[in-house]
Amino acid sequence: MADDKTVSEDFAIEEGLEDLAALDEIEAIRAERDELRDRFMRALADAENARKRGERDRREAEQYGGSRLARDLLPVYDNLNRALNAATDEQKAAAAALFEGVQLTLRELTNVMTRHGVKPITPKVGDMFDPQNHEAMFEAPVPGTKAGQIIQVMTEGFMLHDRLLRPAQVGVSSNTGA
Repeated sequence: MADDKTVSEDFAIEEGLEDLAALDEIEAIRAERDELRDRFMRALADAENARKRGERDRREAEQYGGSRLARDLLPVYDNLNRALNAATDEQKAAAAALFEGVQLTLRELTNVMTRHGVKPITPKVGDMFDPQNHEAMFEAPVPGTKAGQIIQVMTEGFMLHDRLLRPAQVGVSSNTGA
C-alpha cells in the first residue's frame, strides 16, 4: 500500500505539473494575443493617420498647387497697371481702343486670379505698416505722419487663400513725432 500512495502522489504531482504547464502555455498565448492586438491597433492608427495626411495633402495641393503660376503672373498684372497709369489723358483719348483693350485684359486677369483664390492686398497711404502683409522698401521722415505709417505704395501684394503670395511693397514714415 505504501507503493500505491507513492504512485498516487506521483500522479498528483504529474497532474499539477501538467496544470502548471497548461497555465504557462495559456499565459504565453494571452501575452502573444495582447502583443498582436497592440500591433494591430497601431497599424490601424497608422493607416488612419496616413489617410488623413493624404487627404490634407490633396486639399493643400488643390488650394496652393497653382502658387508658382500665380506668382509668375503677378508681374503681368503689375505691368498692365503701370501701362494704364503711365498714359496721359491725351494718349488715352488718341488710343481709346488700345487703352480699353488693356483695361479689359487687366480686368479679366484679375477675375481669373480671384476665381482661383488670389486676392490683392491694397494698402492705402496713411495705413499703418503691417510686416505680415507689407514689405518696407524705404523709410523717410515725412511731415504730418506718424512713424510706421505708409507714405507710398509701389506695388500691391497678394494672398493665395490664407497664405501670403507676395507682400505689398510700400514706403514707410520714420517720423518720431506726429
